[in-house]
Amino acid sequence: MLCAASALALERHEFSRPQMGMRFQITLYAADEKTAEEAASAAFRRIKEINAIMSDYEPESELSRLARTSGSGQAVALSEPLWFVLSRAQEFSRRSGGAFDVTVGPCVWLWRKARREHRLPDLAALAAARKAVGYKNIQLDPKRRTAKLLVPNMRLDLGAIAKGYAVGEAVAVLRERGIVRALVVGGGNMAAGDPPPGKPGWRIALPLPYSPAAEREPARHVLLSNASLSTSGDFFQFIEISGRRYSHVVNPRTGIGLTSHCQVTVIARDGITADGLSTCVSVMGPKAGLKLVKSTPGAEVFITQKPGEKVETFESPGFAKFYEKP
Repeated sequence: MLCAASALALERHEFSRPQMGMRFQITLYAADEKTAEEAASAAFRRIKEINAIMSDYEPESELSRLARTSGSGQAVALSEPLWFVLSRAQEFSRRSGGAFDVTVGPCVWLWRKARREHRLPDLAALAAARKAVGYKNIQLDPKRRTAKLLVPNMRLDLGAIAKGYAVGEAVAVLRERGIVRALVVGGGNMAAGDPPPGKPGWRIALPLPYSPAAEREPARHVLLSNASLSTSGDFFQFIEISGRRYSHVVNPRTGIGLTSHCQVTVIARDGITADGLSTCVSVMGPKAGLKLVKSTPGAEVFITQKPGEKVETFESPGFAKFYEKP
């Protein structure tokens, strides 16, 4: 009874700051405003530190400095965070047969330019960029914690994994400061700690993509507790040229933005797994993607796609346990 009463006495606090090129939100329950503000500030600092290490926009980030050594034969010592994320990225690449590949950066860079200029990337430039793509061109040495980029002109893009890592790290920082009831959201990635007082979980809306009411009416809600969620797809981030929609998710095998009209939501035990798997499934498609998720302990997936006029949905057997009960 005392624990329940103490939990109910906690106050809800919300914080928001621009981080990693988007707005991150932290919702937490704390005994007072000062405790809440100090904990949230520490979590935001951690996200900023991660961005300083893993951004491919910042020329002096650790990731960018590593990329500049590509083709030199130099083995570069990595910080613990970058080593961990690159190791997990390579794991996803192996498990997905290359559907997930952080070396796709040269192609992603061309598609970013295409979105700004509202035109397709130059095909010759894409062909040249693809010569530097291939996850096997990253050589990791676990004993020395070093990375060697084997071919010239490589550019690493951690956009499909770093934000998932960041939201998970932010929740861990809050927990270290005694804040266990928290939700951290960054774009399509979120990580949840314990649920709000008196609630079974954090209530998260799953949107209805590819329908006229998609932005107004969530299809259903899931409840998150000590889990992470990541959504990837072309519903909110895309470029449309000559009537064809290209996703911001680039297929590493082709160098082309996905055109499959697919949205993937993965719930997993940690943010980096949810983020990585959602991209894997987006590229692999429902059949192979479901198989990959089923082989990942603690992970579940919900897929919506529109191959033509009809909207199709797929979900792994255990996803239903996260649905809010009526």
